[in-house]
Amino acid sequence: MRVVSGLVFCLVTALALAAPAARAADPHGLEIASKTGVHSFTVEIADTEASRAKGLMFRKSLPEGTGMLFDFKSEQPVGFWMENTYIPLDMIFIRADGRIAKIVENTKPLSKDIIPSGVPVLAVLEVAGGTARKLGIEPGDRVANPIFHRN
Repeated sequence: MRVVSGLVFCLVTALALAAPAARAADPHGLEIASKTGVHSFTVEIADTEASRAKGLMFRKSLPEGTGMLFDFKSEQPVGFWMENTYIPLDMIFIRADGRIAKIVENTKPLSKDIIPSGVPVLAVLEVAGGTARKLGIEPGDRVANPIFHRN
């Protein structure tokens, strides 16, 4: 499930596989306020090209209440795919103000189909497939994490 950006993708993928991203292993907190309550997650941050390219590739499971937050540093249209990703994921596309713009549920493992944001977003949260529906998380809900409060 990689961010796809033309020819740069091949170089980014090579870098991701050659050198592990230190920040991707550091857990951080994130909360989503929805109609059903506040839902807390422990997330890994993917905030470099290499860590975003690798994402959750090759993992066999993703524990409940955890995920990966892809930080793009500025709002932009993004696209993901699920190549080398073995578990279904919910992709939560988030605007710079912390509002959820779009949710794609239960993405297909190992697919090369592009999953576009549809609008410019600052971040994408990936959690285990089915999480958004189970918790009642919907577009318009607010996500709280320090990346949505920087100037």
